[in-house]
Amino acid sequence: MQSNFVGEVRTFIVNNYMLGREEGLSTNDSFQEQGIIDSTGILELVSHLEETYGIEVLDEELNPDNLDSVNKIAAYVTRKISAMTAQPMASQRSASL
Repeated sequence: MQSNFVGEVRTFIVNNYMLGREEGLSTNDSFQEQGIIDSTGILELVSHLEETYGIEVLDEELNPDNLDSVNKIAAYVTRKISAMTAQPMASQRSASL
């Protein structure tokens, strides 16, 4: 499922932070090391992720392990959505016991 998010996330990054110039951007490139996104940009990115994917990015999740490259963001979104879809199933099992 992660690959489903790579293209959309990459397009968002290119359009919003790189003025549409995608040459040379690898999906593993660190936004911090490349100087692509600053702290204000992270807030815009988080807002986009929450609105687009219906997830909530918690304060403790605001770290480079989750948000410092296209692939890291795609993996993070995949984990968040998987956790959201697993929760209702767990609640249903508990209710039936």
